[in-house]
Amino acid sequence: MPEIVKGVKFENVAREWRLKWSEDNDKASLSAAQAALDDVLAELSSLEAVSSVQRVVCGGCHDFKVVTKLSAAAFGDWEKSSFEPEAEFLAKIKAIAGVSVVETQTYTLEEVKLNKKDAKKAMDKKAAEAEKAAEAADDKPKPPEDPAKKLKKVLKEGGKRGVEIEGAADMGGLQFFCTSVDEPEGDVDLLVHCVAAMNEKSDPTEEERKGGSGNVGKMVFSCGLGQLAVCAYVPDDKQGELDCAAWLEKVLSLYRYEMITKDKSVSSGIIPTDSEKNIFPLKIRESLILEANNYLRKLGLFPEDNGDSDDDMVFGDDDFPS
Repeated sequence: MPEIVKGVKFENVAREWRLKWSEDNDKASLSAAQAALDDVLAELSSLEAVSSVQRVVCGGCHDFKVVTKLSAAAFGDWEKSSFEPEAEFLAKIKAIAGVSVVETQTYTLEEVKLNKKDAKKAMDKKAAEAEKAAEAADDKPKPPEDPAKKLKKVLKEGGKRGVEIEGAADMGGLQFFCTSVDEPEGDVDLLVHCVAAMNEKSDPTEEERKGGSGNVGKMVFSCGLGQLAVCAYVPDDKQGELDCAAWLEKVLSLYRYEMITKDKSVSSGIIPTDSEKNIFPLKIRESLILEANNYLRKLGLFPEDNGDSDDDMVFGDDDFPS
């Protein structure tokens, strides 16, 4: 198996075609890009040793990507043929009004997902190492970060995540979304500010869009050393379908918890770290996100998880938790 550096081995190579599409004319350029892909999809799918052809569409950054994956052994033969039908596809999309930044790229592409048993072992090890590192840290208190600077970071992250959620909701028809943020670091008040930034009305005159997801219900998680902070938000027009406080309390109740605020629009709470019971924010976060989504599914407010692996739509460049 080829190895780039020690530990970085690969068996597969992918060719990516990408472009930016426009919102103009009811996203006509996106429709045209899809039609161009449809014209060459049969040829791509028939390539020798092709293992997958994936399409990635981002409603926030307007990416349209086609990723064709082959074995490393077979990729060389495709490269010799100039990646047919690449030239045909690129010519078509370059002629589409509203399409820009047409590029190609070659890279290795490997499946690195762990099975459930190995993933649990790795997470347990990571949590134990984090606990050990915290205990070994210098007892001397570190000077706190300037509150104004910290809040600015929190609002920036919230604004950016709001755009991503808006794009995902527009493309996937989602009414509710569960995700996590880093900057609040388990601080409930900062997390509430972060969610508010996600919900701010987007200003189209600004150079960098932010917010815009106020119409999407959401539950947002933030990990700190001492606690996991969670904030739930339900828009006014969805409060007849979902009780904000009840949703949050159901999720938190999997562990020892404290509700900080209860409101029909925004509710918040925490789960304290408990090293004796092996409860650490990073370790429990994903199971709580799953619980939040399952609660929505029972109310018919979130798509059923039917295990369909044919869904090739990926929203956003960042990693959105489940």
